[in-house]
Amino acid sequence: QVRLVESGGGLVEAGGSLRLACVASGSIFSILNMGWYRQAPGKQHKSVAIITKGGSTNYEDSAKGRFTISRVDAKNMVYLQMNSLKPEDTATYYCRAWDGPLDAWGQGTLVTVSS
Repeated sequence: QVRLVESGGGLVEAGGSLRLACVASGSIFSILNMGWYRQAPGKQHKSVAIITKGGSTNYEDSAKGRFTISRVDAKNMVYLQMNSLKPEDTATYYCRAWDGPLDAWGQGTLVTVSS
């Protein structure tokens, strides 16, 4: 079982930056695929960025060139650096960890981007 706790959300002006962090406990972090997802009000949950246990990354189109996902296995941490934020990035951001039958989610952290 894996427990995930996100942090780093908040209110930022358009064009600003935030770094989200997620710490995992309860499993061997290095074997986990990790990802950041978001859900805006009235919209569906969607993937923003993922990083596999091998370090490969993939980004949703609107995040490419602005967001960077990274992981530090020694600290059981995954990060999402978000630059050039836009009002449409406003959402609750969730951390996810998965591997085989294991699939865990954090409680979410709210990001609000003002115009």
